[in-house]
Amino acid sequence: MRDVLKLVAELGDAPGEHHFFIEFLTGAPGVSIPDHLKEQYPERMTIVLQHQFENLTVTDDEVGVTLWFKGKEARLEIPFDAVTQFADPSAQFGVNFDIAPPEAEDDRSQEQDAPEAEAEDDEADKGEGADIVSLDSFRKK
Repeated sequence: MRDVLKLVAELGDAPGEHHFFIEFLTGAPGVSIPDHLKEQYPERMTIVLQHQFENLTVTDDEVGVTLWFKGKEARLEIPFDAVTQFADPSAQFGVNFDIAPPEAEDDRSQEQDAPEAEAEDDEADKGEGADIVSLDSFRKK
């Protein structure tokens, strides 16, 4: 994954029809995303690197990229340790990384007592900017 993203950073764009889905834990150590995205995606977020991204940087430990969400520019810094899935649908390639979400012991006991929240439907919020999609359609069944 790191080598592929480094190549894309050098080229300035994904070659051909290649595009990449990156799912990551938003609360993992070292993840830096704007507060409004953290509020909207408190656990996991999937980004797509295809045509509308800038300033892709790749180090040994993390990937950074500038994307737009509803017309607002956002810089994301994502440690590779926070990535849970990486896929290139055009190459029919995908990989899942088995990592546990970061949480403290005290948080786990409180979560067991708390009722589950209803998931909100954001269909009405769709507008210009980056698309956040589920990787379920790319998983082998």
